Amino acid sequence: MEQTEFDLLEYGRNGLREEANALLTAAARIDEEFKTAVDLVHHCQGKVILTGVGKSGIVAHKIAATMACAGIPAFFLHAAESFHGDLGAVQQQDVVIFISNSGNSDEIKRGLVQALKRIGVKLIAFTAKPDSILGQHSDAILDITVEKEICPLGLSATTSTTLTMAMGDILAMAVMKKKGTTLADFGFLHQGGARGSELKGEG
Repeated sequence: MEQTEFDLLEYGRNGLREEANALLTAAARIDEEFKTAVDLVHHCQGKVILTGVGKSGIVAHKIAATMACAGIPAFFLHAAESFHGDLGAVQQQDVVIFISNSGNSDEIKRGLVQALKRIGVKLIAFTAKPDSILGQHSDAILDITVEKEICPLGLSATTSTTLTMAMGDILAMAVMKKKGTTLADFGFLHQGGARGSELKGEG
């Protein structure tokens, strides 16, 4: 049944506060695992591969794009498609960032993590369950635990995807800072659009 008797403005404000608080809580949890993850990406001799399914896959796709924007060779690999030949894109010198809130998704249970480790990649987990299959096989774990989703039913991935996206952003930016990326470097990667024109002094 449709609900009309509630304050939409207050609901919106509270939702944003809850998501902001989830970010602040995660910031307080940042530890040596974050440094390990930064070092793994920074020293990667191959590609950084982001993978996941569902909403985690969508977020992984965006993080891969952010990393590429920052001069970090990265691409997205759909976890489900990896069982149908796409695993051939993964090589020993790569770093895989696997996003799974539960750390025990169907693809993980079917042996995807073990297959990745057999190839010899370094594995970074974005998960809320460090004791999961994914967590147990990872070289670094970034905790994406949230107290609750802002979804009225507490089910739709909302707060958790916001935190995951932010975690990917700061990981990419930390590597970018460590690499010493210059404005000229950034401009070379952004030839088009308003940003490209601005960097070339054409805006």
